Amino acid sequence: MKSSESLKNNVIDPVCGMTVDPKHIDILTTYEGCTYYFCADGCRKAFEADPQKYLNEKHPKRMGWWGRYLERLKKNTGGKSLECH
Repeated sequence: MKSSESLKNNVIDPVCGMTVDPKHIDILTTYEGCTYYFCADGCRKAFEADPQKYLNEKHPKRMGWWGRYLERLKKNTGGKSLECH
């Protein structure tokens, strides 16, 4: 379990909304004098391609990796449930 002190020092990945501990991650970039931390290199690359898109966007909720997986699955299947054979 994380201490309340380490939870206070966490930041939010501006692309996916995940909580990131800047002390334990080295995926970051600087934009207009501010440093932004990311959960994965893909999020960093997306941010660097269009920073204003992510800085102006508000995340309705933090999904985490499982939520992002389910969102991609839904997108790829067109919202249809998978059938077992």
